[in-house]
Amino acid sequence: MLFSRFKNQLPTPEEALEGRPERAFTVPDRHTVLGNPLLGPYPDGLEIADFGLGCFWGAERKFWQTEGVWTSLVGYQGGHTPNPTYEEVCSGHTGHTEAVRVVYDPKVVPYTTLLKLFWESHDPTQGFRQGNDTGTQYRSAIYTHSPTQQQAAESSRDAYRTVLHNAGHSDITTEILPATGRPFYPAEGYHQQYLDKNPTGYCGIGGTGVSCPIGIAKADG
Repeated sequence: MLFSRFKNQLPTPEEALEGRPERAFTVPDRHTVLGNPLLGPYPDGLEIADFGLGCFWGAERKFWQTEGVWTSLVGYQGGHTPNPTYEEVCSGHTGHTEAVRVVYDPKVVPYTTLLKLFWESHDPTQGFRQGNDTGTQYRSAIYTHSPTQQQAAESSRDAYRTVLHNAGHSDITTEILPATGRPFYPAEGYHQQYLDKNPTGYCGIGGTGVSCPIGIAKADG
């Protein structure tokens, strides 16, 4: 019963698992597709964006295929438990969502283009699920790294909400919060660039088919 409850309700800090002071596993040094470091250090001039849009296997591939993305990695964000494991996150007892960290060159790909890809690559109206994947770890989220990102994310949400409503969809449930105080914990090595290592692996990512009215061009669906 407790497990079932936390698949549909976020735990409080007091209810969350205790976690640990350090990661319980190692993370690979480099991106298997882009060849650049996963954990940094990152070159000057690059920026970071964090997104949650369902199962992070397919979500990460959406971003690493985007020109201007220097590296990407998957992890857990927005919860209470420090240094969680995949099994702990999937239990619903940590409060995290599956997230993708995107390190990008804003001179090549502006943040608004990443936002457009984010909105069009999943259904942001589904609450604690994404397609057939159910649980709080699949909720839609944007964690911002500056006031400029926060404003852009909120503006894009408002614009997309209007066109979704016009297309008959329900309201957006995406949480948009500062990344400060919501650390990104990298996931286990086998999750990193999963669909590069397993090209026929599971990908639960799918959009609404409604174009988001920001950015340069409609993202591939």
